[in-house]
Amino acid sequence: MQTSLQRLGQSLKRAQWRDHRTMDTALRAVGVSLVQWDVLRAIDSNPDASGHELAGMTFMSDQAFATLSTRLLRAGLIERSSGGGRRLHHALTAEGRRLLDEGGRVVEKELDELFAPLDAAQRSQLQHLLDTLTGTGPATR
Repeated sequence: MQTSLQRLGQSLKRAQWRDHRTMDTALRAVGVSLVQWDVLRAIDSNPDASGHELAGMTFMSDQAFATLSTRLLRAGLIERSSGGGRRLHHALTAEGRRLLDEGGRVVEKELDELFAPLDAAQRSQLQHLLDTLTGTGPATR
């Protein structure tokens, strides 16, 4: 039986949308949205990255990232410093670190439930297939 590529694409998007909604709702209880938490995670993991690089890592335009990072700055979750020229370095504040850590526990719990229908072998296979599609697997680095 041949798989419809349109159906496959739609199923992938449906799974992503479900996961996003579920985690966003769960993170709201912590006081942060999924998009905000993802930015905190990217900043923490990539301390020397530029705003442009962080925007790409979080699937945002440069303008959207700049707007959100300004909001995070005003909320006291991040701080910025000059990185030379127009480049800005971003870092988490203590409150930003707390939300990242607390949110991380929430995300892990939600992902565990979302992927519960798959056993370990199926999760590994899914990861391999997605890495192949996106060119991000260990063999492509």
